[in-house]
Amino acid sequence: MSAPNCLRCLVRPSAGIPVSAPRTVSPLVTPFVLARTAPFSTTAANARPKKEAQGKSDGGGSSRGGKKLQLGKFKKEKVADRGRTPLPGERKAYRKRITLSNDNAIPVPWLTDLGPADLADPRSSGKVMALPEEVQDQLRASEAFKATQCWGMFRKPAVLVRKETTDLVNRMEDAVDKKETLRLVVTGDKVTGKSMMLLQAMTHAYLNNWIVIHVPEAQELTTACTDYAPIPNTDPVQYMQNVYVLKLIQAIKRANEKVLAKTYTMTAHPELPQNMPANSSLLALANVAKEAEGAWAVFQALWTELTAQGANRPPILLTLDGLAHVMKVSDYRAPSFDLIHSHDLALVRLFSDVLAGGGAKFPSGGAVLAATSRSNAPRAASMELALAQREAEQSNKEKEKTDVEVPKKDPFFRGYDDRVEAVLRSVQVLRLKGIDKLEARALMEYWAASGMLRAMVDEKTVTEKWTLAGSGVLGEMERAALLTMRV
Repeated sequence: MSAPNCLRCLVRPSAGIPVSAPRTVSPLVTPFVLARTAPFSTTAANARPKKEAQGKSDGGGSSRGGKKLQLGKFKKEKVADRGRTPLPGERKAYRKRITLSNDNAIPVPWLTDLGPADLADPRSSGKVMALPEEVQDQLRASEAFKATQCWGMFRKPAVLVRKETTDLVNRMEDAVDKKETLRLVVTGDKVTGKSMMLLQAMTHAYLNNWIVIHVPEAQELTTACTDYAPIPNTDPVQYMQNVYVLKLIQAIKRANEKVLAKTYTMTAHPELPQNMPANSSLLALANVAKEAEGAWAVFQALWTELTAQGANRPPILLTLDGLAHVMKVSDYRAPSFDLIHSHDLALVRLFSDVLAGGGAKFPSGGAVLAATSRSNAPRAASMELALAQREAEQSNKEKEKTDVEVPKKDPFFRGYDDRVEAVLRSVQVLRLKGIDKLEARALMEYWAASGMLRAMVDEKTVTEKWTLAGSGVLGEMERAALLTMRV
């Protein structure tokens, strides 16, 4: 007799339950699969979770639920081919590219080139005159042209001789006759032609064989974008900017090559990387600067020779654009992490001393000119106050009266700078405003003759553009008349 709880008794169906047909097993199912279903399991096979069933059907042998691992999930998407990647500095070169001619523009038959005395002649006021090709190369080497100016729209570069141009050039000539230095700041509202006025002054200097030293963007000296290092044995400590000075020497050499070749040194300079004996040309002295390490020593020697008293030297023109950047505390840091004042940078200190009248004297006279900027300039309260005071003093001196009140400091403002006020205490100020209608008509006739202005130049058109431009503001006139022609 078998045991009551044997396996056969447990599997035998009950008497009251009908027996179903026996389930046939496919021959393809392995014994291992059949053995996985326990005969006494209380859970149906179809009640298992889907993820578990999927994992078992994949043959992984694991009952763990969740998503399957996909190795290709983080594959990089295909990037569309956008052409060649620009080389280092290529974008900057394209942004600063200057185009001075347009072969599609109509040549103006009555346009004449500027001569050495044209800008000083009052009869040239209100005329449009072209820049000679030789002067174009010199101005390009000095970076006097701006990318925002519309030079590339005409057949050849030309300038409008304004009354202010004649006034400025005559002041420069008077200073040279007296062997003095003209110290002047060109200021005015936005797009009134301040940089263009510096360009015309440089053009006159090049036509008359002056030596021109031009700083095209003052912000490059003070915004901590170039290398700097302390100068040994200076108290207070001054800082030299070798990389920028090397670039400046190369620009001076290219722009003033003929004049420097005819000017000779007074003394020897054995301290330079290459020994320069006395009676050597200043062009050979400038050629010594080949590396940034010795650039500042070469510039000091060149400046000493240019300002040597008693020597036969040509007049010198020193110009700077963007005066507000050098009339504040710079972005450079001292070893103590304190901000360095702009006047503690050696090159800025040299310019500010000459502008203040206490620096080196030019042996044959000359001029030091600075232009303010309204489109890209930091706030310089001391500079604005000093220029307003000088302008009021000039107005009272010309009228021999005191009706114009001289501005005073705001007693509740603590941001004034005594060093800036000392530099601008005795400078002259030339304020630029809009041109008159006669000058506007001459300019628009030149535009129409070049094919850039598709309108009849009559009294109505001139008055319309002059009024839209805020009483003849040059930049606004270009926008009103030439904006549709820009490519």
